[in-house]
Amino acid sequence: MSHSHSHGHAHAHGHGDHASRNLGLAFALNLGFTLVELVGAWWTGSAAIAADAVHDLGDSLALAFAWGMQGLSGKGPSSTFSYGLRRLSLVGAFVNAMVLVIGGALVLIESVPRLWTPGTPNAQGMLGLAVLGVLVNGAAVLRVRGGGSLNERVVMLHLLEDVLGWVAVLIVSVVMLFVDLPVLDPLLAVGITCWVLWNAVGNLRRTIAVFLQAVPEGVDLGELRDRARAIPGVVALRHVHVWSQEGDSHVLTGDLVVETADLAAATEIRHQVADALADGGIGHCTLQLVPAGLDPGAHAGHGGCSGAPDPAAA
Repeated sequence: MSHSHSHGHAHAHGHGDHASRNLGLAFALNLGFTLVELVGAWWTGSAAIAADAVHDLGDSLALAFAWGMQGLSGKGPSSTFSYGLRRLSLVGAFVNAMVLVIGGALVLIESVPRLWTPGTPNAQGMLGLAVLGVLVNGAAVLRVRGGGSLNERVVMLHLLEDVLGWVAVLIVSVVMLFVDLPVLDPLLAVGITCWVLWNAVGNLRRTIAVFLQAVPEGVDLGELRDRARAIPGVVALRHVHVWSQEGDSHVLTGDLVVETADLAAATEIRHQVADALADGGIGHCTLQLVPAGLDPGAHAGHGGCSGAPDPAAA
């Protein structure tokens, strides 16, 4: 048994180191190329490249936080952080979204007037940067592709979006080499920025909802109560509160009213309910056992509440 545990721990540690190296390399590639983009946007006079540079800057921040979180994710709860440090990812998501929103607004302020008075961007320079962008971001995608961690999968999607953005810049630059349509550059800049802003605002809204401990998306309180009531011996699941630690790990607390007053039987029922709730997307649940006939609202577990109606106590 001890050998098996040691081997499993070593395997997990090795995988974590591999994931950390992948994320670190992807971050270095992305940040380095973002700096190249910023210089390239100034050199070519391309609003589209400036817009993509803002997008890549946001992705660099996301990569940096994912890289840091990869090392922290294995640390368990402590006396200071009883749930661990998973909610740190919310801070990263919030900062990332705000950077994208502010950067996107600045790009729109610069790009929209160009729709009526477009400049003449350096199409050859745009083409060269676009080819380099596809190669660099494509190499980063290959580096993290197939990674087993959630961080690696999310980062891979970010980088794949970058590749598609550079493909769009590549197409526009090729067209402008043969057709005098400088308006294509600000049009592409506005399109990229609006798409980035749409996703950033959506992520910001979801992050704030998690901060405010909203019921997680896809979790139905009524369905969770039905799952509990389907277990023999359960009368009701009351005073249900569900929130998410960081968007993936959901937590539930509630009063489980059972028919029996026998502690062993009631405990077995609670285990069955916990399994049923896990199938409903709950990663951790705390269920207070209440024998039928005892008013859950008057139980000491509610800490002397004023008696106001509880909207979750259906």
